[in-house]
Amino acid sequence: MDEPTGPSAAPTAGPDRSVARFYDRLAADYHLVYADWEASVTRQGASLDALLRARLGDAPADVLDCACGIGTQAIGLAARGHRVTGTDLSAAAAARAAREAAARGLRLPTAAADMRRLPCGDGRFDAVVCADNALPHLLAAADVRAAFAELHRVLRPGGLLLLSTRPYDELRRGRPTSTAPQVSTDAGRRTVTFQLWHWHEDGERYDLEHFRLAHRDGGEGAGGEDREDWGAVSVHRTSYWALTHDQLSGFAAEAGFTAVEWQPPAATGFFQPVLLARAAGPGGTGRSAD
Repeated sequence: MDEPTGPSAAPTAGPDRSVARFYDRLAADYHLVYADWEASVTRQGASLDALLRARLGDAPADVLDCACGIGTQAIGLAARGHRVTGTDLSAAAAARAAREAAARGLRLPTAAADMRRLPCGDGRFDAVVCADNALPHLLAAADVRAAFAELHRVLRPGGLLLLSTRPYDELRRGRPTSTAPQVSTDAGRRTVTFQLWHWHEDGERYDLEHFRLAHRDGGEGAGGEDREDWGAVSVHRTSYWALTHDQLSGFAAEAGFTAVEWQPPAATGFFQPVLLARAAGPGGTGRSAD
């Protein structure tokens, strides 16, 4: 099996490192952005598995999750029998994904790697997953083109791309400035996370501040009342390009993808809109297709 080479594939300076640091610092607690991470792993894995099997046939697939994070989608797919390899810009996140998979008795080789320079052979995979708004961290057209070219390169002819982002067509019209607070409980302690968004003048890009407040028992106040203590507040910052469906479809077509389509959450059960596309080339994947 052709597996990723290792951390040397990740960039070490410039804006790319700032994105890697953002996720490196969040890796240990990233599950707290979900109300129930284990349920999300199961639910997202089921949705993506259904999309894969409907388009590639019922046999397990060789899948690259090129933005695997702590394994939310990769673990869910591996649990359904797919042979999954994970890469991520964050070495800490990719390492945690491998540990989480191993703890569940699943095999998930991972490495730190930039999706614009994937350490995988040509035509290696039946499918590539790039989910959870990962690609919009790329802020320039040249970088988006480089990523799509790599995703196409590592797919077999007729292979399937599954890419999800936030619903940016809608979000660019409203330009929200924050997200609703998300409350989760871990080991009996509550955590609140939320984001502030600062839109650029171009109306397409925005800077994000991710806030995390961890609750701890404050004990009893001087008057005998319960005291709330939310401890230290952590803030992490990164940036995104709010690419519309038409923009992303255009980049995919430029890279050689065909049969480009978007499926909404109501149709897939996945929590974000999903772009589906086929790698160009003669024939298919050697599997039954729709």
